[in-house]
Amino acid sequence: MNAKSISKDGGVCTYRSLVRINENAKNSKSTVSCESLMLDNNSRSDTIPVNDIRADDALFSHEAKIGKISDKAIFYLMSRGISEEEARKMIVRGFAYNVSKELPVEYAAEMNNLINLELEGAIG
Repeated sequence: MNAKSISKDGGVCTYRSLVRINENAKNSKSTVSCESLMLDNNSRSDTIPVNDIRADDALFSHEAKIGKISDKAIFYLMSRGISEEEARKMIVRGFAYNVSKELPVEYAAEMNNLINLELEGAIG
């Protein structure tokens, strides 16, 4: 399972899940990955997993990453002639790329347009 979230303007994301591997699920494998991108200091993300692993031979992992846009990444893109606003948009679109590439082209384009609209004038 892969979960991604982007929060801004004090947005709150809560990831809650239950993974249960029963005794008779021999040689089961499960991987859970949660990634959150915070676009300001007022937003937050909570990960609340419940993992009920009852099979001795099951392989299970859970990983959560929460981060902000790196000032170094912004600086690098700006040193290449890209405005700060466009640099932020590029980083957010890159974060969401794995989701958008699974969508039909029309929906992926609309998702990128929505990201651009949400980040319009959102420097700082």
